[in-house]
Amino acid sequence: MKIFASLALAVAMALSSPAFAVQPDELLKDPKLESRARKLSEQLRCMVCQNQSIDDSDAPLARDLRVLVRERLKSGESDDAIMKYLADRYGDFILLNPPVKSHTLLLWGSPVLVLVLGGFGILMALRRRQQQAAPTVAALSDEEKARLEAMLKADQT
Repeated sequence: MKIFASLALAVAMALSSPAFAVQPDELLKDPKLESRARKLSEQLRCMVCQNQSIDDSDAPLARDLRVLVRERLKSGESDDAIMKYLADRYGDFILLNPPVKSHTLLLWGSPVLVLVLGGFGILMALRRRQQQAAPTVAALSDEEKARLEAMLKADQT
């Protein structure tokens, strides 16, 4: 029974993986060029879906971009030239892994900033808790010391 459940889970996971949206008529005959086209398509964001690569998206714009990438590859352009062309045309947003530039520093630095601020907040909360939990010992006056000594002597007898 456990084997059947494991097999069913494996089949469900295999079927839930994203299907590639590349249509058969888009494929290049040269396997090397097709491999380069797929690698480039995986690095480019679908401007409609915004959270998928153009390789995974069924949007018409993604199809147009896939065709454009393949046409430029057939004309002999390098991968970097194609990426630069698309970034110049659509902005760095089209790149799933945008470069570090002055206008993207906040994007790249925000995770570090959040971690530092979170760590500082935790440190301050721990210090505040320690200060509240620490008992405060006030100095006894001479009269209180005398009464305490009298009470201790009375307890001993």
